[in-house]
Amino acid sequence: MNSTYRIPVYQPWLCGNEERYVLDCLRSGWISSKGRYIGAFEERFAEYVGVRHAIGVCNGTVALHVALAALGIGPGDEVIVPTFTYIAPVNAIVYCGATPVFADSDPRTWQLDPNDVYRRIGPRTKAIIAVHLYGHPAEMNALVALAREHGVFLVEDCAEAFGATYDGKHVGTFGDIATFSFYGNKTITTGEGGMVTTDDDMLAERIRRLKGQGLAPYREYWHDIVGYNYRMTNIAAAIGLAQLENAPMFLDRKRKIAERYRALLTGTPLEFQHVAPNVVHSWWMVSVLAPTAHDRDVLRSELARHGIETRPTFYPVHTMPMYSQRYERHRIAESLGLRGINLPSYPALTDSQIEEISEHLRCAVAAVAERPPVARELSYPVGKVTP
Repeated sequence: MNSTYRIPVYQPWLCGNEERYVLDCLRSGWISSKGRYIGAFEERFAEYVGVRHAIGVCNGTVALHVALAALGIGPGDEVIVPTFTYIAPVNAIVYCGATPVFADSDPRTWQLDPNDVYRRIGPRTKAIIAVHLYGHPAEMNALVALAREHGVFLVEDCAEAFGATYDGKHVGTFGDIATFSFYGNKTITTGEGGMVTTDDDMLAERIRRLKGQGLAPYREYWHDIVGYNYRMTNIAAAIGLAQLENAPMFLDRKRKIAERYRALLTGTPLEFQHVAPNVVHSWWMVSVLAPTAHDRDVLRSELARHGIETRPTFYPVHTMPMYSQRYERHRIAESLGLRGINLPSYPALTDSQIEEISEHLRCAVAAVAERPPVARELSYPVGKVTP
């Protein structure tokens, strides 16, 4: 928690068996990558999501890296990925020596646009990464059909969508492989940690070997592939198991927080993420769009003045220096990235705090609307690719 703010944008809710399980690790001496909590957390997580295999790793980014490596993604391959995303899936593609191909977003759900994915599939396309952004599932029926039609892998990045479902199935059960993050600001946390899930037995075995330095199962201290040290610790798994026990409570509270924000901000020009009728949104972050980029910055400054932390939505990755060598326009993603605000969304947020945040937002929106139009457009226009 940032001490500058009275109300942070996020903080973990450690209200269950976390301390008891961690103390058990300390007293037993099993604090590294062996111990009973790792297997217990993996088993319970696989059961919760509805997959055959869940393999714990040390964070969500390496989960993406090892998932792509297990699929054989490498130099010469292209992987289609939304540009409106946290940077981790794009970096993971580059770690493997492959080339990210950016696709635009759906303007209502903010998820990867399957129509734009279709336009970008080519002879070098090896995989599609569907990022379930802010807790809303991507359009999985269309993406599964595209992947099957073109014979490419489908990877689900579920870092922000634990607890979300599409057509009654938990995210992470549609693609060839999926990844989750348990960073401190995720719905369930291990401090730092991640999980790779799959129904494919061979892929699961490849993940286990790759994450553990390529250790051969048939000979002690014998390594027959180049692997990585991506293992989860027993302490992290102990925290994760305790968090998983309270997951239904966390998810229920987050949905109520989203409903409260929506009710209190009805009638303002702020746009919420549209929820598709066949999904359950897990509301990792409650996010809104301001009318313009300038308005967004004014609203954030006003909330900060009252001790309320917010964050911008992700800037499109194709606008960032290391990925902007080839000029591209993805107008929906650019607009979403410039106008979006992540509001405080942690489960322990109280109704009175939500009411205070919403009142400050309503006042700030009203003040911005009274300004002359020219003054409101002094910043860069929505859609401009920033250097």
